[in-house]
Order: sequence, then structure tokens, then C-alpha cells
Amino acid sequence: MDDMKIFACSKSAEKFTNEICDYLNIEPGKIHRQKFKNDNNFVQILESVREKDVYLIQTTEPPVNERIMELLIAVDAAKRATARRITVVLPYFIYSRSDKKDQPRIPVTAKLFAQLIEAAGANRVLTCDLHNPAIQAYFNINCDVLTGRSMLEKYFDLKEIDNKVIVATDAGSSKKAYKYAEHFGCPICLVDKRRNGNDDKTIATSVIGDINGKNALVFDDEVDTAGSIMETVEVIKKFGAKDVYVGCTHGVLSDPAIERIKNSEIKELVMTNTIPLPPEKQISQIVVVSMSELFAEAIKRINEATSIGELFEAN
Repeated sequence: MDDMKIFACSKSAEKFTNEICDYLNIEPGKIHRQKFKNDNNFVQILESVREKDVYLIQTTEPPVNERIMELLIAVDAAKRATARRITVVLPYFIYSRSDKKDQPRIPVTAKLFAQLIEAAGANRVLTCDLHNPAIQAYFNINCDVLTGRSMLEKYFDLKEIDNKVIVATDAGSSKKAYKYAEHFGCPICLVDKRRNGNDDKTIATSVIGDINGKNALVFDDEVDTAGSIMETVEVIKKFGAKDVYVGCTHGVLSDPAIERIKNSEIKELVMTNTIPLPPEKQISQIVVVSMSELFAEAIKRINEATSIGELFEAN
């Protein structure tokens, strides 16, 4: 791996980057980032990347648009420094929820972001659990999509929760719920839920399946304001669920998510570290499991031109 360099595109990406480099037993690449007085961003790679396999890791700590510019500028810097290959590593794909044109006169920003990454000069993208699997097809370059499912499964396997049932938050999530149910060898329930336009509030009215007296495991790709999850929790508790556990890959946790979780009947919210969890959001109900080793192994296999198929699966 002497031909590989891994860089953190922002301060918020350094912890995840360091964990990956520790696993691979290499030093993180040296990079300088600053903002000029005119509010323009500047990025300089402080070591040679000529004919190197370069990996640029970026997270989504606010302000998100600042993170995008840091990433695009870093890609351009690596390209102009004649890197052999540039792989953008996005544990959470920015603007992933703007993935389709379902209202008049709106953008598909997820596709725009994909095009910007390509235009900047990236050769490959490595990400995790896209909000919509179709986003992978927005790229004309390779886009590998890891999944946090195995990490969440391992965590709940160790907890040995008995009499459990997997809860699908809506019809669209039933396919993922069936995969979890197959792994845990338990039944599945479906919440009848609907969402209107841009309103974060959902309407859930009933549960399909037997949940009375059972421990509920609710899985989703991300938790943002937690409005959708709260609606699900309220309904399944109404229908007799015992303890409620929530698992997700991406803990976005926009306001007022933390207050909602604190005041909810959720026993644990288990999420991965694809998005940094700042100190002010670290509450007793939230458990974080690391994805850094999985990303490190994917990077290693990409660098060595070996198969990474067993590390991810189609959603």
C-alpha cells in the first residue's frame, strides 16, 4: 500500500480518517485547509501524490455546502497534482434525499452532486446505504455502496433480545425489514404510514402483524428529525409493543431529534459513525457502532484491485 494516500477533507472527517489509517497501518495524508477573508476556500495537499492512489474522505458536519466545496477543491488539487486515481469516500452521501423530481419545478440535487464530483475529476466513489439505491446510477464512474446492516446485526446479536419482531416503518422499507427478520429468525410487522409533500410529519394509523407483548426492532437507513421514527414508535406502543430498539446507518439528528429521542419510549437508538456525533448530541439512549474498519477494508481491496463484493450488497 505504498502507492496509497488517504486525506481528510475537513476537520470533522479527521477522526474517521484516522480510524481507517490505523486499521491499514498507514499515516494520514498531510493536507492544509483554510478560508480566506473573502470567504473563499483554499486546500493544499502537502505531500506528493504523483501517480498515487488517493482517497479523499468527507463527512457532513454543518455547514454541509462548505463540506461540498472542500471536497470538490480537494479533488481538483489531487487531479492537478497528477494522482493516478482519485476515490471520493462519502460515508453519508450529501443531498441524498433530493433524489427524484416528485414535485413541479424542483431539482434532483443528488444527481447534480454526483455530476459535480465527476466534473471535479474523481475516478471512483465509495459510500454507504444510499437513501435511494437509484443514486448509484447517477454516476458514470464506479460507485461502490457499502451497508451498515451487518454492523447493526452484530450489535443486536450480542444483546440477545428475546421475543423480538422486526418492524418495517412503511411499505417501502419492507424489503430491508425482511432481510433483518431473516437474519434474526423472527417475524415482521408493517406500519401503515403516509407522508405529505415536504412536511416531515407522517401519519401512521395501524400495524399489520402481531406485535403485542414483543420487543420491537425498528431499522431505517437514516434518522433525521426523528419525526418519522416517533410516529412509528407511538403506533407500535399503542398496539402493545414492549421495549423498542431503533437501528439506523446514518444518524443525521437534525433539530428537534435529540429532544424527541430523550422524551420518547425508545430504549436504544443504535447508529453507525458515518456522520460524526457532536458532544451536545451524545445522550444515554444513543449507541454508536463504528464503520471505519469496513471502509478501511473496502479501500484496501480497491487499492489492491481485489473483489469487494462480499463487503456490500444491493439494497
